[in-house]
Amino acid sequence: MWRNLRRMGGPGLVLLGIADNSVIPLTGSMDVLTIWLAARHGQPWPYYAVMATLGAVIGGYLTYAMARKGGKETMERKLSKRRATKVSQTFERWGFGAVAIPALLPPPFPFVPFLVAAGAMQYSRKKFLGALTLGRGVRYSIVAGLGFHYGINVLSFFSRYYKPAMGILIALAVIGAVMSFIQYRRMRRA
Repeated sequence: MWRNLRRMGGPGLVLLGIADNSVIPLTGSMDVLTIWLAARHGQPWPYYAVMATLGAVIGGYLTYAMARKGGKETMERKLSKRRATKVSQTFERWGFGAVAIPALLPPPFPFVPFLVAAGAMQYSRKKFLGALTLGRGVRYSIVAGLGFHYGINVLSFFSRYYKPAMGILIALAVIGAVMSFIQYRRMRRA
């Protein structure tokens, strides 16, 4: 799958962005693919920033629309009661910033809860799309720019040490999956 997304270039970023900003986030995958594509210089790096932003906005909007349709009950089902309350309070206080600022932050910051909160709290569609586009646009412009300027060095490092790096990434993914399962079981009991 990774090879196919790389070959697709910008459209691959759109597809990955849709998946990454849905309820099944693929932590860090958008950043890695954006850096890789920008480092390879197939297109000017702003192209990759725009394509990553487009995918992220489409995926984020789909999550927002599902949560908007389901209301606050959806948010409380997707998040623990405590986390839902905390996200709601943050959202009520910051509004536009509660979407734009988390959209800027790198992994492993959990962004999907803010997408769900925006929809569940019936936040304005135009403001939501503006905040999401602004946050993700700035983030992926920085990532693509850094990938263009420093990506070859990063890629050469990973080509030399890809086995230990993959081992670490797989271990982190397994730990994350176990922790998610434990959290899911706790929520089901509560």
